[in-house]
Amino acid sequence: MVSKSQQEVCERFGVTPVPTPDDLKVGLALGGNGPLPGLRHPPKGETAGWYIWRGELSSADDFAPLHAAHLAERVPETLPYLALPPGWRFLLAPDREDVWYDQALLDVGESGV
Repeated sequence: MVSKSQQEVCERFGVTPVPTPDDLKVGLALGGNGPLPGLRHPPKGETAGWYIWRGELSSADDFAPLHAAHLAERVPETLPYLALPPGWRFLLAPDREDVWYDQALLDVGESGV
């Protein structure tokens, strides 16, 4: 299901919504401070393809899988963007919203990300 705010974001960027069902998993880095980036790879298995973190992306393996339903508690500001299709990114900060397409996100190997 796509919310009204998700539909509006997809319309602004001229894309067909691809819902993120609440029961699929996303990767959320639990630490960090600063801007809130997110990116979407193609969904695979029980995952929606989303990875979301705060601040700089670390090389550390600090992403925890959790069901998309929990994002409303942890990072509610991301909810309007979760129907963007695979290949899309966002960066949220106070008074800032950047959303763009990144073809490289679709080029994932057989083993995943």
